[in-house]
Amino acid sequence: MLTSKPAKSPSCPNTRLSLHEGDLLPDPHAYRSLVGALHYLTFTRPDISFSVHQVCQYMSAPTSVHLAAAKRILRYLQGTLNHGIAFTPGPLHLSAYTDADWAGDPDDRRSTSGYLVYIGSNPITWSAKKQPTVSRSSTESEYKALAIASAELCWIRTLLKDLGIFLSQTPILWCDNVSALAIASNPVFHARTKHIEVDFHFVRERVLRKDLEVKFVSTVDQLADIFTKSLPTQRFIDLQRNLTVSVPVIEGGC
Repeated sequence: MLTSKPAKSPSCPNTRLSLHEGDLLPDPHAYRSLVGALHYLTFTRPDISFSVHQVCQYMSAPTSVHLAAAKRILRYLQGTLNHGIAFTPGPLHLSAYTDADWAGDPDDRRSTSGYLVYIGSNPITWSAKKQPTVSRSSTESEYKALAIASAELCWIRTLLKDLGIFLSQTPILWCDNVSALAIASNPVFHARTKHIEVDFHFVRERVLRKDLEVKFVSTVDQLADIFTKSLPTQRFIDLQRNLTVSVPVIEGGC
C-alpha cells in the first residue's frame, strides 16, 4: 500500500456496498484486523467515519469487494497522513448538524443516521450509524436521526454543567428536512407519525424545556451529509474543510 496512488476520498463516489458483491475471502482475519484498526482511527478522523461504518458491516463474511473498499480508505489516509483536527479558541456555543440517508442500504433498506457536534467552531463528537429499524418515509428516518442527535446534545450539555461550564446560549440543532422540523415544533400529533412516538416526545420535550432549539439548514450547508453517504469528490472535499481536518499549522515556539 505504501506505493499505491493516494485516493482523494475514502470511498467511491455515489456507491454503496452490498452483502453479495465479490468473492468470499478465504481468510477473513486480515480484513477484520484492518477494519478494527480503522474503526479506532475514526475517533480522531471524522472524515472516514462513513466509509469505515460501511466496511464494518461485513465482518462476518467479507468479500473481495469489501476488502477493496477498505484498501481505498488506506489509500485516502496515505495522502492525508499529516492531517488532523485543528482546535481554535472561541465562544463556548454548542451546536449540531443531523442528517439521514433514507433507505440507503441496498440489502435491508435501513437508513443511516449521522450527526456532528461543535463547540464553537470545533467538532467534538460525530457518528455514522445504521438505524435499527426500517423507516417508511424520509421524514421518519430524518426524525430518528434528529432524536439521536438531540440525546447527544443534551448529554454533552449535562457533562459541561458537571464540569462547571454553563452555556450562555441554547444549543442549536440544524436539520435539512422541513417535515421533521415541523413535527418537532408542532404539538399536534398526527396518526401517521405515531410509530415514532417515543422519538417525537423526546425531542418535543427538549424543545419545550429550551434544552435545545431546532432550525432549518439547506442541504448544501448540511455538514452531517458526509456521515450518511458516499459523496462526489468535490462535495466531500468541501465538507472535509468544515470538519477542520487539515494539515495543522503550529504557531509560536520555545
